Amino acid sequence: MQTFSYVALDTSGKRASGFVEAADREAAVAKVVSEGRYVLEMHEQKQAADHGHAHVHGKISRADLALFTRRMADLSAAGLPLDRVLLVVSEQSESPRLSAIVLDVLKEVRGGMPVSQALAMHPKFFPEVYTQTLKAGEASGQFPDVASRLANFQEMEVTRRSQIVSALIYPSVLATTAIFVIVFLMTFVVPRLSGVFKGLGTNLPATTKILLTSADFIGKDWMYIIGGAIAAIVVYRVWSATSMGASMRDRVILKLPLIGSIIKKAIVSRYARVLGTLVYGGVPILEALRLAGMAAGNQVFRHSSDTVEEDVRDGRAIADAMRDTGAFPPVLTHMVAIGEETGDLPKMLGRVADSLDFEVDNSMRRATALVEPVIVLTMGVFVGFVVLSVLLPIYEAQNLIK
Repeated sequence: MQTFSYVALDTSGKRASGFVEAADREAAVAKVVSEGRYVLEMHEQKQAADHGHAHVHGKISRADLALFTRRMADLSAAGLPLDRVLLVVSEQSESPRLSAIVLDVLKEVRGGMPVSQALAMHPKFFPEVYTQTLKAGEASGQFPDVASRLANFQEMEVTRRSQIVSALIYPSVLATTAIFVIVFLMTFVVPRLSGVFKGLGTNLPATTKILLTSADFIGKDWMYIIGGAIAAIVVYRVWSATSMGASMRDRVILKLPLIGSIIKKAIVSRYARVLGTLVYGGVPILEALRLAGMAAGNQVFRHSSDTVEEDVRDGRAIADAMRDTGAFPPVLTHMVAIGEETGDLPKMLGRVADSLDFEVDNSMRRATALVEPVIVLTMGVFVGFVVLSVLLPIYEAQNLIK
């Protein structure tokens, strides 16, 4: 038996879609016609097992997930039933792995499981904040609108990451070039000059001694340097994986000069946008605060959101609870207060997120413009130090000869 999806007209002329099992396409058409329907479309469905999602390799990018959410929102808004939405999305997906997972989700939905619950069976790709938002949309009957807001959020995240990557390309190229120049000078040029300096028979300047000692250390102990760097990375990853380490790391990041304030604004923007999407979808405010804290991506704001959740559970206003933590900026607390007073909290949170996104974009452009000359200046200072260290002993030797 094979499974076919169909679109047909019933006796009243209303469009209907569904699935039917039959030996072949002709038998499937006959089966639908026997129910008094006129078949418009009939397509054979490949079983999820045939795709074998467990065996399909490949990555699922954030852009793939954003496109999946957008298509799901648009198709459901057009009036298609969710099973057919999943079917169409799986066929359109450019990611084989995502397509296989969606077919697996489709199989569960056909069995009567809600879409949000079926997606929650794949937490690696669909986080709790994603599935809980869709669950609230299903319960409130606003699935298309909620899915659309989710898609907007994901698309903005993808755009933000693309902007950051694009902005860092040129500074990264400069930094890489500077590192290669430094390594070349210290491992190839300077060691060949050390014999010349020793043959001059003069007391070498302090800068030259420092340069030769550094080059000698790099040339002889480069394995220890690489090993130490690898060990430091491993220790850092293990430390930052702990709760205390992650909290300390995130706290330090927020206090970094120049980029600390940019990161904080980006985190608050994400927090506000997620919270607004959840509240708009009908997620209870306590659950929305918990999920928004998880989605913030920073332990400081996660703990602060947990504190706000506890205070709100005790009957306090959200804005007052946020203000007392000291982590949330005044622009957020004031807008939340207005949202609570007017009963339109999602709209106010969206405005805060838009405002902060604008500030982050401007700050990123200024920071990038500042990083480039800093890298060039740093490389110039080092090259100047090397040149000075090389020329000073030569100059002193010439003076002795005279």
